[in-house]
This record gives sequence, structure tokens and C-alpha cells, in this order.
Amino acid sequence: MIVLCLNEAARLPLLLADLQQSSFPLEILISDGGSIDASPQIAELAGGRVVSVHPPGRGRQLALAADEARGDWLLFLHADSRLAPNWQDSVIHLLPSEDAQGSGWYFDLCIEPSTWARRLLEQLVHLRSRWLQRPYGDQGLLIHRSLYERCGGFKELPLMEDLDLVERLSAITRLRRIGLPLTTDGRRWDGDGVLRRSWSNAMLRRSWKRGEPAEQMARRYYVDQLAYQKPQR
Repeated sequence: MIVLCLNEAARLPLLLADLQQSSFPLEILISDGGSIDASPQIAELAGGRVVSVHPPGRGRQLALAADEARGDWLLFLHADSRLAPNWQDSVIHLLPSEDAQGSGWYFDLCIEPSTWARRLLEQLVHLRSRWLQRPYGDQGLLIHRSLYERCGGFKELPLMEDLDLVERLSAITRLRRIGLPLTTDGRRWDGDGVLRRSWSNAMLRRSWKRGEPAEQMARRYYVDQLAYQKPQR
């Protein structure tokens, strides 16, 4: 269990509480990019192991934590996510299936608080994930280590690390729904709204496809998004 974290003391306890409801033992790694709030202390009090990554970077944090993980299965989550109450039962059910290890698995995006525009976005993300095979970081990723290593794992990118991974992953296997929602905090849409944010993120993808370096894109993005460092694509 690998949780991407940077200054999430207000939200991390909720995800850790969800994880602690599991009926089977979990290795919880909090990949922290240098939080200046109480995120590391909260993680340790909840029984998690903190992997401190400096300098911070989304892809780098995920890649280094995956190297530290001991288990055969890796579940990547963002710290502001919430799992459904029955998540562990669904995961236990799918793991023994014949094609589980050869597939990547993702949750359905759910945004809270909800608005009609956010519900529409959720449906579009569902279609994109199913038909274009493009689930992104806020939908989580459950993957067997052998497949993770086969596709090359997360690259140490400051931006577009999830798109980069699923592009390589979908080239060799099928990405499949777990069939449960993963709730994410709607704060990043509060200022710009769904339409403006979606257009901005589409332009990011376009720049990525045209070969603009992720480091250059990140500098431009974070200048415009100083209040919050996680894009929803």
C-alpha cells in the first residue's frame, strides 16, 4: 500500500482509518515529499512507514516507495482519497482470479462534494478509463509487482507520471475496473470549476504528446497552481 503525500494532515487520517479496517495485514508506506505539517507523525501513529523523499516529486515519490515495498501486490493511492467500506472484500475476491496478476486494476472516480458538473466528469472519466484505457492517479492503481516491473514502473517525473505509466501499461495488458468508487477531495475544482480545469488539463496532455519535457511543464503548472500541487487530468 503506497500513499502519495505532501502536507495532507487534514485528510490523511481518513484514508488511514479506511485502511485500518482491512481484515488482512497491510504494509502501509507513506511516500512523503517533505511535509511541513503533521503528515509523517500521523502516518507513524497509524502504523504506517514513512518513506521521506527529497527533493519531492510525484513520480519520484511513487517509484522510490515501490522499491521499498516488500509485498507482491502494490496499491498506489493519493492521500486525499477515501476507500469504500467493502474495498478489502472486493480486492480479496479478485486476487485469486486467473488473470489478476496480468492486469492492472483501478477504482471508479468519485468527487466529493458533488455537483452536477462533477458527476458528469465522473461519467466521462469512466468512459475514458474503459474505452481508452486511461485511468489516472486519483483512481488508484492495484498491480502485481511482476507486471509493475515488466512495464518499467513509475518514472521519476514531476508531472504526468500516471499518464506515462498507464500508456506503457495499456500497451502490454488490459486495465480493468475493480468495481468500487474511490472518493477524492473536490478542492482542486473549487476555484476554476470543472470546465476550465478540464480544458487546462487537456492542454497539459497535448503538450505532453507533443514532446514537451515534464520538468518544463511542471514549472509552468506549479506557477499557476501554487495553492495546490496535484492536477486532476
